[in-house]
Order: sequence, then C-alpha cells, then structure tokens
Amino acid sequence: MTHLFLRATVGAFALALLAPSGTDAQTTPKTPWGDPDLQGAYTNKTITPLERPESAGDQVFLTSEEIASQEQARLNRNEELLLAPAQRTVAGGDVGGYNNVWLDGGTRPTGRTSLISDPANGRMPPRHSAAVTRKAAHDASFPVDGPFDSWEDLELNDRCLVWSAGPPMLPSAYNNNFIIMQTPGLVAIYVEMIHDFRMIPLDRPGHVPTSIRQWHGDSRGHWEGDTLVVTTRNLRKTTANAGAVGGDPVLLRIANGSDEDTITVTERFARLDDTTVHYEFVISDPTHWTSDWTGEFPFVALPTGEQLYEYACHEGNYSMPNILGGERQRELEARTNQP
Repeated sequence: MTHLFLRATVGAFALALLAPSGTDAQTTPKTPWGDPDLQGAYTNKTITPLERPESAGDQVFLTSEEIASQEQARLNRNEELLLAPAQRTVAGGDVGGYNNVWLDGGTRPTGRTSLISDPANGRMPPRHSAAVTRKAAHDASFPVDGPFDSWEDLELNDRCLVWSAGPPMLPSAYNNNFIIMQTPGLVAIYVEMIHDFRMIPLDRPGHVPTSIRQWHGDSRGHWEGDTLVVTTRNLRKTTANAGAVGGDPVLLRIANGSDEDTITVTERFARLDDTTVHYEFVISDPTHWTSDWTGEFPFVALPTGEQLYEYACHEGNYSMPNILGGERQRELEARTNQP
C-alpha cells in the first residue's frame, strides 16, 4: 500500500492533557515568520465516548484506577477478537467483521468521562421539536436499508467522498491521524480518513457568500495569543445524506434536508507541550439544539516510525456497483414474483 512516511515526535498519551483553554503549559515554539508552531503529525484516537454514559452520572473525570481498568478492558477485548476463529457469514446477512484487523480506535481514555465538556452533563443538549420532526420525516423518506435508486441515495462516506475530516475533527474507528502544516497566512490539515484536506486561510476578512456551500464548510482562522481559532460556516447539507455535513457523524444528525445557513463550528488549537495539541470545538445551530455545546480532547504526536497510509477509497469502487446491483436484483425479483 502506498504510504506517506512521516518523521514524528515521540509522544506518550499523557493523562493531564485536558488543561483549560488558554493555559500556557510552556513557551509555544514559533515558525520562522513568527506564528505559533502547531506543525506535526498527530493522532486523536481515544476510547472516551462523545457523550457521557448515563451510568457515570455527574462524574466528569475518571480516577487513575478507572483509566487503567478501561484501558486493560480494551486490550483484553482486542486480544479476544484477534484470537477468535473465522465465522461464516450467512448470505444476505451483515458481513461485518469478527476481529479488529482493520480498526484502530485506540485503547486509552482521555481522562474525562466524555469528549463533550459543556453542557455539564457531558451530553448533547436537547433538540428543538421542529428538529425532531425534520429528522423523523427524513428517516421515513430515506430508510437505512434503501431503496437505493441511485448513488445519490447513499451516504457521502459510502461514496468515498468525505468522512470525518470535520469540523469538528472527532475520533473514529480507524485512520485517526492528521498532519498539520503552516505557511504564512495559511494552515493546512491533511486527514488520513478518505484523504481529505482542510485549507484554513488566516486573517482573511469575512466568509464566502452563503450561496456557496462546501462539505467541510468555509473556514477562517486567526490567532488569539498562541491559540489558533477557526470559525467555519457555509456547511453544505444534502437531503440524500441525512443532512450530512462532510459525512461527519455529529452533523449528520442535524440538517435533515434543510439547507439554511444555521450552523457555525468554532475550533481552537493550542500547543500544550512538545507532543500535545489541545483541541476544542463549539457547535452552534439555534434551529436544531436548544443551546451551543462544546467538546475537547488532545491531539498527540505520532510515535517515531508510525506512518499515515493512503486511504485508497474512491467513488465507483466495488461497494457502489455492488450495492446498486443488489437493489436492481431486488427490484427484478419483486417484479418477477408479481401474480
């Protein structure tokens, strides 16, 4: 498999990563032109869930014993799946997978009980009733099991177009690696998942007109001290993709066919030490949620020798003709079985 070789700083996944925003853990290194230097190859993989499990109640941080226990449980599960015997898949069933050979979601928690830090319960705020109605109507129109009349009825990630590049840049089941690069006036982020690339111009006034939508939105960045602040608007929403915004698993939930310019995502990147960039995001959509909500977690430098691999996924690969071919076969059988 083609890959990009990276020289990455050695880094361990520290447990005290979630310092409050704006905390200066050390003097931030500078680029040759004087901007704070965030450059490097990082991973954000973690087993910490986006939302706090209800069983955790009001607990915000894990104890050291709970951290060790959760990590050991994940290691044990990975080993169990690795040693599991092959299983035959029944035709028409979920092909799935019986081990983790293609997955790399990490084994360590961040130290919090959830990635969401606000609201205080660690969960997304309630949705407006109109948003609930929009989602129900959309789900009825686009059921998960089809029908798939064309490729446009499939998710953007099924089509190998975009996935979890953000915003926000959330951990996924695999390919949780990123390269941050900087030039004067520009920050670029290469995303391992589906080879996405985010281009963030700095100190450029205003966003493009709201009539111009992009799957990753229109981002503008500026420096607040040593923190890079990125504001993204004009996120494209597509009816056939459950309102998918870049295929992001969070923003998938919200548009449901409405293409009004109501979503704003604000991200903050701040270097904590040689191996850690603290990442925070705020999502605002007054037409969907009853309040804004915030999440935070670390980006940790990849260990020396670890590489970013090319995600060779492209629209028109085997899955697309197979899914559509299966749908055409179902239609043929339905017509053939008519009395």
